[in-house]
Amino acid sequence: MTTQAAMPRSAWIFPLLSMLLFAAISVAHYDFTLSPAGLVFAAVLLVILFGTVFAAVHHADVIAHELGEPYGTLLLTLSVTVIEVALIVTIMLGDTAVPALARDTVFAVVMIVCNGLVGLCILIGGLRYREQDVQVLGANVYLSVLFVLATITLVLPDYTLTTPGPVYSAAQLGFVSVVTMLLYSVFLYTQTMRHRNYFVGPSSDRDEQGMKLPRSMLALSVALLLAALLGVVLLAKKFSLVVDAAVAASGAPPALAGVLVALLILLPESVAAIGAARANDLQKSINLALGSSLATIGLTIPAVAAATYSLNKRIVLGLDSKGTVLLFLTFVLSMLTFGAGRTNVLFGLVHMVVFAIFLFMLFVP
Repeated sequence: MTTQAAMPRSAWIFPLLSMLLFAAISVAHYDFTLSPAGLVFAAVLLVILFGTVFAAVHHADVIAHELGEPYGTLLLTLSVTVIEVALIVTIMLGDTAVPALARDTVFAVVMIVCNGLVGLCILIGGLRYREQDVQVLGANVYLSVLFVLATITLVLPDYTLTTPGPVYSAAQLGFVSVVTMLLYSVFLYTQTMRHRNYFVGPSSDRDEQGMKLPRSMLALSVALLLAALLGVVLLAKKFSLVVDAAVAASGAPPALAGVLVALLILLPESVAAIGAARANDLQKSINLALGSSLATIGLTIPAVAAATYSLNKRIVLGLDSKGTVLLFLTFVLSMLTFGAGRTNVLFGLVHMVVFAIFLFMLFVP
């Protein structure tokens, strides 16, 4: 990334447009309906929402360059997670009850990131450079925490006895939320302080030697990042209405809503990860990808749990047997992929095949 380049117009236009659109909706008391005018509104909303998400990630990337690795990718991940939590909570607390949205979105993020994104990055890197290296210790830290968090939030609820169905009782949900945040906090300490060298590749070291951004530009990026995140949060309610209408009109499975939310929030971060793989910095790609999965579970589940508990809503977390099989297949495959510390095109292709199976089984269960 070139920090000395002029700020693209989209980086400040879209945050401004998101605020203006929200103000216009509030003043007009607009309520989305599936009609010709509603379709026009949905198109405008999606363009502005996507643009604002990309603007947020652009400013996070600018700030991240100043912080260096692994703080940079951590900031990118946390920024995207704020957007994710806003979208999930807003949709779950809407007029239509969707108690499984958090589970579907978290599971979709894990499958998209650990199979689709990781597979694509490894495949692209393998085609360009034959083989690429990753820090085995860093990957193991990511995977060990991810496996535990995914199991206790997405699998264990199916086997508890206090409450029927794939749900936790209030006490169980509170305990799991605390443990989840504790694990993620210790992971952050390990990543940024205790064992920072586990997560930094040679390319990242070279990047940190580049020119620094002027303080005025850095302050502007911080302000615009906050504005972009606020814009996404404010528009999340209308986006949820569009998603509900699209899923209902198409007759698609309810889990598709979670996939759509996951794709929206992961798209800009995926672009950054793929760009790093093309630049022969697979370590940064892995930091972005696996960091997204960890932040999704470590921050989203406790936040959604707190929101649903305070508003007396129901949250469904346990996966069905098919989802559990795909999750554990992803676990085993990830250990094999990163265990040797060197990847090639075959590893990437295998991950992408698992991702294709996930998408296919979504529509043909």
